[in-house]
Amino acid sequence: MLEQYYRINQVAGIYIHQSNTGAVSINACGLIAKGNQLDIAKKVLDITNIEDLKKHFSAKNPIALNLSGKGILYKQIEKVEIIDQSNFNQILPNANIDDFYVQNFVSGENSFVSIIRKTEADRWINQLTALGFTPMQLSLGVFPAQQIFSLLNVYGNEIKFNGHIIKRNEQQDWLNYHYNETELSPFALKIESEGIHEKLVLPYAAAFQLILANGLDVIDANVPSLAQIFISKQSELEFKVKGAIILGVFFVLLLINFVVFSVLNSSNIKLTAQVSRFTQSTSTSQEITQQIKQKEALLQSLGWDGGINKSSLIDQIAALMPEEVSLKEVTVNPIDLNTSRTQKILVFFNRKMNIIGSSDKIIPVNEWIARMKIKPWVKNIQLESYMFNSELNTGQFIITLNY
Repeated sequence: MLEQYYRINQVAGIYIHQSNTGAVSINACGLIAKGNQLDIAKKVLDITNIEDLKKHFSAKNPIALNLSGKGILYKQIEKVEIIDQSNFNQILPNANIDDFYVQNFVSGENSFVSIIRKTEADRWINQLTALGFTPMQLSLGVFPAQQIFSLLNVYGNEIKFNGHIIKRNEQQDWLNYHYNETELSPFALKIESEGIHEKLVLPYAAAFQLILANGLDVIDANVPSLAQIFISKQSELEFKVKGAIILGVFFVLLLINFVVFSVLNSSNIKLTAQVSRFTQSTSTSQEITQQIKQKEALLQSLGWDGGINKSSLIDQIAALMPEEVSLKEVTVNPIDLNTSRTQKILVFFNRKMNIIGSSDKIIPVNEWIARMKIKPWVKNIQLESYMFNSELNTGQFIITLNY
């Protein structure tokens, strides 16, 4: 999977909690991705001055910032996909949504909305930037912990750690959340087999979802300036990786050509020497000529398979899409969550696409599937689900395609 090399491989998760009295507690966790393995490189507990982070992390570490406590409003409402000005007034009457960063975590039939004034969040972001760090993501409260519960040794429907109390139903959907600083985890916590202090759960979760942002439904406050920095970093990594791959391929091709030419040249020298030493019959001469032609044909047939051009495949199926269908997302070789949990490493579905979109009716979706089937590279395709969303007044579907 080339995509894993486009991700950011070294991240510092910074968790800043401000109590009602204004006291600040900072905990941090540094993660490094090595192939499909995530390692904890740094654990920082209970510092009160943000400038002390420079003692533990270099400026090269991208920052996933998580804020909680004073200055952040949490509101649990019925499930809503998008927070805009119309429903924001139900959360904070007479307020302008443009003055706040808003995070919407949807779980089951509930939305857990977290809001913070932009001036307050920007104050922390600017401080980190002034210290030489590069913040790339802002999340609010306990909710990013959802990303790592499958890796954490938590049991039952109630989860407690570092003052956070989460209640879930049998389907693991969140029912409610509240904070009590005296509530601690009743047992030692572990991420897979490695022990982790409960104060590091949230900085670990923040760093985890920044590293795996391309494969997760990220829970964050969607700060446009940070999103732009993240996109620029991803583009830079992709350019470097693709450039290195292209140079490597050309080097291998040149090496192969050199070896083949050397072998053929050596063979030709030997044949020439034999012809110069011996007088051969016409049949022998023809045989030598045929051998030379075969080797030349072998040389011409040598080449490099550039691999499957995934963007070309996506362009092809998009070109077949009916006008009544709206395409929301195409995931190439998605993460196999069940196998990843079992094997404790990231595992991907090979040669598979998940196509997510919407259509008022199912007929255009079936028509699109029929069109895609005619493509010779499509091995298997099926409609996984089609559900009508009454809130959005449209049908939402998921198509899986094997190529």
